Amino acid sequence: MSHPTEFHWPLLEAVASIAKAPLTGIAEELRAGIHPYLESSALVIFTEDCTGRPQKKAGAEDIVSRVSIPELEGLRAAMEGDGPWRGSARIAGGPREVLAFRYPPSNALLVLTDPAPVEPDAGEGSLRLMAYLWGLAAARIQEKVSDAPPSYLLESRAASAERIRVTGELVDQHSTTLETVLAALRSNSLDDRAARTFVTDLTAKALVGLRTLSDHTNNLVEEPVAKAFERLREDLRPLMHFSNIDIQFIEPPANGRALPGEVAHAARAVVRGLVLAIAEQSEVHRVRAQWDCDGENLLINVRDDGGGELSPQGPNLERLLQRVQAVDGTMNVEIMPGWGADISVVLPLDPPSTPAGDAAGWGLAARELEVLQLLAAGQRNRTIATDLGISENTVKFHLRNLFRKLDVRSRTEAIALAHSAGLR
Repeated sequence: MSHPTEFHWPLLEAVASIAKAPLTGIAEELRAGIHPYLESSALVIFTEDCTGRPQKKAGAEDIVSRVSIPELEGLRAAMEGDGPWRGSARIAGGPREVLAFRYPPSNALLVLTDPAPVEPDAGEGSLRLMAYLWGLAAARIQEKVSDAPPSYLLESRAASAERIRVTGELVDQHSTTLETVLAALRSNSLDDRAARTFVTDLTAKALVGLRTLSDHTNNLVEEPVAKAFERLREDLRPLMHFSNIDIQFIEPPANGRALPGEVAHAARAVVRGLVLAIAEQSEVHRVRAQWDCDGENLLINVRDDGGGELSPQGPNLERLLQRVQAVDGTMNVEIMPGWGADISVVLPLDPPSTPAGDAAGWGLAARELEVLQLLAAGQRNRTIATDLGISENTVKFHLRNLFRKLDVRSRTEAIALAHSAGLR
C-alpha cells in the first residue's frame, strides 16, 4: 500500500505549479497536472475574461493552431451543467471526442481532445481531481486578469489590436466575395431559377454569419463602459462594507464608447489600488471615484478628503503608474496637505499609431506576427512556444522566416525594428 504522502505528491506538485504559473504557462501546467489521470491530444482553455488571449492551449499543433472560438462556444452551449461532459464535438475543423468542464464564476471552458484514462479502471475519483485542478487554474486566470499586471496589459493590447485588424481584413475580403456572388446570382442572365434561389439564400446566410462573427470578436475585446464601471462597484463593495469610508461613484455616460478589454482591466485595477492606498491613511472618511469619456480616452478621477498623507513616490502609486503606462496612459497626482489627494488618470482607448513602413508592410503571416509581438515583449523561445501552444522548433522556424522578411540577422535587430513600429 502506498504511503499517503507518496500517493498525493504528484497532485501537490501540480497544485504548486499551477499556482505559480504565469498566464502564458497555465495551459501547459494544467495539462501536465492532469496527465497522471488522463492523456489527451490537446488541452484548450476558453475564457472571455482574458480579452487579450481568450484561448490558452497546449498539445498537438494541428489542433491548437486550428481550434476556433465559434467551435468552443458551440461546445459550451451544448453542455448541460458544469461537466464533466463527454461526447463528440467539432473542434479544429472536424469531429473529435472531447471531455469538457466549465467554471461557473467566469463561465470559462476547459476542453480535452481525444481523452484516454491512464488507468483503465479510473473512476469518479480521477474526474474529481481533474475538476479540482481545473477550478484552481480557472481561478488563477481570473485572479491574474483582475490584478492586471503591466506584462498582461502589454500583451493584451497587442493581441487585441492584431485580432481586430485580422478580423477586419477577413470580413472585408469575404464580404466583397460574397456580395459579388450575390450580385451575379441575382442577375437575370442566369436561367436556373431554383439553383439561383438556393445559392442566394446560402450565400446570404454565410454573409450574416460572417458579420456576426465580426461583431462577436469585437465583443470579446471590448466592454461597454457602463458594464465596466458596474464591475468596479462590485469590486469595491467589500471595502465599503468593512470600513468607515463612504465611496461615492460618479458614473460615465451610459452611451460612452466601449472600452478595449485591457483598458477596462487597467482602469478597475488602478481605481482599486488607489482606493486601497487611500484607505491606509488616517482621517479619510470619503472617496469620490469618477469615470468619464471624451471619445478618445477614459478619464478617471479619484479624490479623498484625508490629510494629504499619500506619497506620489510611494511603492503603491509606483505600481499603479506602471499599469497606466502599460496602456500608454498618464497619471497625475496632486497632494494638498490638510486637504487630501486628487489623482487624475487618462487611458487612451486606441493603441498608439505606428509610423509609416510599419508591420502591415512586412508581409507577415498572422502566426509570424504573434511570434514577433512576443519577441518584442522580451520573451524567450520556450515562453513563446508555451504561450502559442507550439514547439520550440516551430518557434525557430517562424523566427527564421521573420529574420528573412525583416531583413535582419539577429533577435536584437528584430526587436529594435519591432519597437520602431510600435510593437512592444
